[in-house]
Parts: sequence; structure tokens; C-alpha cells
Amino acid sequence: MPTHRISAALCRARETFVQVLPRNVSVPLVVAPRPAYGRPDWAQDGKDWPNRSSSRFVRVGKLRWHVQIMGQGPVVLLLHGTGAATHSWRDILPILAKHFTVVAPDLPGHGFTEQPPGVGMTLPGMAQGISALLKQLGLHPAIVAGHSAGAAIALQMCFEGLIAPQAVVALNGALLPLTFHGAGRSLMAPLAKLMASNALVPMLFAWQAADGNVVARLLTGTGSVINPDGVKFYARLARRSGHAGAALKMMANWDLAFFAARLSKLSVPLMLVVGSNDRSIPPADAIKIQRIIPTARIIRMEGLGHLAHEEQPAETCKIIEDFAVEAGVLIS
Repeated sequence: MPTHRISAALCRARETFVQVLPRNVSVPLVVAPRPAYGRPDWAQDGKDWPNRSSSRFVRVGKLRWHVQIMGQGPVVLLLHGTGAATHSWRDILPILAKHFTVVAPDLPGHGFTEQPPGVGMTLPGMAQGISALLKQLGLHPAIVAGHSAGAAIALQMCFEGLIAPQAVVALNGALLPLTFHGAGRSLMAPLAKLMASNALVPMLFAWQAADGNVVARLLTGTGSVINPDGVKFYARLARRSGHAGAALKMMANWDLAFFAARLSKLSVPLMLVVGSNDRSIPPADAIKIQRIIPTARIIRMEGLGHLAHEEQPAETCKIIEDFAVEAGVLIS
């Protein structure tokens, strides 16, 4: 496939930093360094990482994980979405840590966590990997909050009996297969597989992402306006071809068809938090999910996009804390 077509296809991909941006959207100027191919480097890329003092590296089997742990109390597990890392929770962690032990890992292949081979980048594989990490840490989540694809991982862990939380919060959760959104989007997984199989594609994306304005435009295309620090950290990761390649590989191996068929069997209380301006996951998906899981509750965050939790971290924490009280995790 010609590189200009690969580039255009990459910008149509579904998750965080791979979005289509309308031409009339203005974004702030962001100056970024040249692309730094390979995996993100903690000494260089993590030197000013948000909540750095709470970071630790944990080896589980052959995989080295980056995880942030903060606070004391009932355990809340935070799972970010495709293309992100723990920086997505930069303002969430300190707030929740007032009432919880907060544990937030970088997903496999993302941020500073190593990429596993084979099935480790599938939905079941990631669920098993995070379960092994929690076991190594000796932590048992009482509540889980997952953003986008992270919400699917959370529910997959519930279905497999890997965790037994008292509540799950899906923040703009990507819980339905692409076929729910029409034939055009059903081509995304095969397209991602094609791109993931070409080692040059992540390098091409990293080369493009070296222009910080490209990343800023892509983020704005999610329907969210996040602070400059957030843009800076997304740009820093995106210029690393190893991080971009992991995001592509995750999308290429993401199959929600079987997963969606199990939604009706969910027994854990579920809160669906929806940004009304989400341009990545249709807000109407929450209604479809509620029809499958009638007990699921929906909260709309008006005017916010796919990264609503980064736009309004205090409001997001209030939603999580209130739900934790309802579920008996916290005492009001």
C-alpha cells in the first residue's frame, strides 16, 4: 500500500490518537522533538512523567510492567485505552488516592510496559496479563474504572472470574464490535491487521507525530480539549514507534464479537459514563448497551469528548466515588 494511503488509513483508526479531525478545528501550537524510534525510555521519556514518585516496575514472568500505585483504602483499578498510558490518569490518581489504593498500569506494549508476544495483545491475553500483575502485587480491586478499550478489559476480567469487583465504571467504553457501527467501520480490524504487519507503518506514524501539531489535531478530533500537559505526553509517546506499533497491534487483535455476546450475563453493577461530544465512540452506544444490560446506569458528561476524564477529572472522580458508596465500597 502506498505510504500516503497508509497514512490516511492510520488517521481513520478508531482510538485515542488516531482520529479524523475536521479542517475547521483550530489547535494550539505544540513544539515536539524529532521522532525517537523504538520503545519509550523511562530515563528520557519518563523524566517528568506525571505522578512519577508513585511509579514502579514489576516483572511478572517475562514481562516488565510499569504501574503506578498511590493512596490507601479499597483498591480501585484504572485501565487506560488504546494508545494512552498512565498519564491519562495524571489528575485522577491524586484525587482518588484520598479514599482508595489506586493502581494504574500501562497496558501491555503501551507506555513503559513491555510488549508481550502473540496472544498477549488480544483482549483475553491482556485480561490474563493484568490479572497476573495484580496477583504479583497482592491487590484485589473493589472497583474498576476503564476508559474506552480499558472498559472492555475490565469486563473481560469479570467474565473470566479473574477479578470480583463490586462495581465497574466504563468511561466512554468501547464495548461493542465495530459491526454495530456499519460496514465502513467493520473494515477497521482488517485494516489494522494490514498496517500492524508492516514494520514501516509505526515508524511512519512516529515520523508524522514528531510534528506536535499533528498529535494535537488528532486529540482534538476525539471531541475533547485537554490541557497542554496532556497533549505533551501523548505527543511524546506517539513519536515512539514501539508505542504506536503496540496500539496498532492491539487494534488488529481486538475482537469484541464474542465479548459482546456475553454482556447480557454481566452480574457486576455497571456505570456507563458518556461524553456527549465523543467523536470516537458514539454516545448512542450507551443506550444499546443498556438494552443488553438493563441494570446498567448512564451518566452523560455534557459537552465533553472521548477524553472526558482528562477534561474534567474532579467530576469524573466524584462519579466514581459516588458509585463506590452505592456499591458499598466506601462509607459516606
